[in-house]
Amino acid sequence: MLVGIFVALPVVLYGEFEKADRQARNLVAESLRHRGWLIAQAVAPLLDHAETLPGQALNDQLEKLADDGTILKLMFRPNVRNGAASDFYFMASAPRLSAEQTGPSLDLLAQHGILRSLSDSCSWDKPVEIRYQQRVSGAEEVLTSIVPITARQGCWVLVSATDSSNILSTTYGKPFWQSDNVRMAAVIYLGLALLTVLLALNMRGALKRFRDVARDIRQSGAGTATFASRNTLPELAGAAAEFDMMVDDMHRVANDIRRTTEDHAHSVKAPLAVIRSSLQTLRRSIPEDDQRGQRSAQLIDSALLRLSSLVSTAQRLGNETADFIEAPKLRIELTAVVADGLRNARDISSEKNIRFVRNIEPNVHVLAPHGIMDVITENILDNAIGFSPKDSTITTTLKKSGRQIELRIEDEGPGIDPARLDHVFERHYSYRPAKDESSDGSGPAHAGLGLWIVQRYVEALGGRVTASNRPSGGLCVTILLPGNV
Repeated sequence: MLVGIFVALPVVLYGEFEKADRQARNLVAESLRHRGWLIAQAVAPLLDHAETLPGQALNDQLEKLADDGTILKLMFRPNVRNGAASDFYFMASAPRLSAEQTGPSLDLLAQHGILRSLSDSCSWDKPVEIRYQQRVSGAEEVLTSIVPITARQGCWVLVSATDSSNILSTTYGKPFWQSDNVRMAAVIYLGLALLTVLLALNMRGALKRFRDVARDIRQSGAGTATFASRNTLPELAGAAAEFDMMVDDMHRVANDIRRTTEDHAHSVKAPLAVIRSSLQTLRRSIPEDDQRGQRSAQLIDSALLRLSSLVSTAQRLGNETADFIEAPKLRIELTAVVADGLRNARDISSEKNIRFVRNIEPNVHVLAPHGIMDVITENILDNAIGFSPKDSTITTTLKKSGRQIELRIEDEGPGIDPARLDHVFERHYSYRPAKDESSDGSGPAHAGLGLWIVQRYVEALGGRVTASNRPSGGLCVTILLPGNV
């Protein structure tokens, strides 16, 4: 946008200023030509009696009529009876010229074609306006008019010129772009353009340094760099200080999360241990034929297992959330992480005889805190194993395309009701078939946090996760992560 403004602005302004200068030049030209004509009319009565005037009378009269800056030259061509051409003679001037100056002055008039125009002026009997530039005695002159004066002895011609320094502020007699005003405006304009470019580059450099600090904090954790230490613009000092305070707040929040998580886990685990110990004593006192009592003890034990699982999950979530804020982002080889996850999954699912198919590209890396990608892969595979029937297949695909990494895990389970598909990543949402639970109610408890944790971690890494039903049956979980490592 700045480039467009700086290109269009001088074009528009130059056209408008040149138009105004052209109008001013026309007015000045008409005024100067009219002044030359008036001077010629004032001199005309003397020329019929020029032969009787003293030698310097014409020079004195021209000096009286010449204004400041006006240069007059009076030329004369006598009448010739036989019609032969006659030359013009230099008769007088104002200001006066010495004998040494007269020759060079006439040579300059001849050089610019002024002497050739004198004869035409007498023939037409009207003023001829010719503009030219010459230097006489170091001053720049602009010819404004050639005024013929007819007398008894022949044709007189008054050549009127004006010093260009006295013609207002127009570019009379030269191109508009050569005027002092245009040159000064161009210098100011270029200075402002250079200043704007320097400010833009300086601001761009400052923002780039801010970006580098943010990337360092994101990759290496809070406290590794500060915005104020990298800032070079006083105008951004306030913003840098606010950013640093925000990072400090994040650091304190991470410590609070970790401390609160540990306190809550310790506060809950101690009563759970007491309840579990008391339950064992109570169970021994229940007769074996008291089915109702035995069933109640089993339900309490199952609830304790589920509660312990929730406490452990909450503790792990709190610590990992704090790690996301503070822990450095490492260059993790995702290929190795997925391969290890598949080996563990194969051991866990040996009873189901599940077949694992791998389509994994080598040397795929991602920036993430240590252990986070293990949790993501483990939770998705655990979900796929839990829903997969015996003798089924789980297919894992890992590939990198450009600056994006795709991890896709597909199972051959029942899939998810399309009406419930949008809720699969919600917290505490679980839709496992009842056959996954043991008949006595003591089977594994599912808190509905696995895919929710996956979504939190993936989005924290700058990626996204989606779930969809496969056309042939089963669920497909797809993770897209930035791969600019």
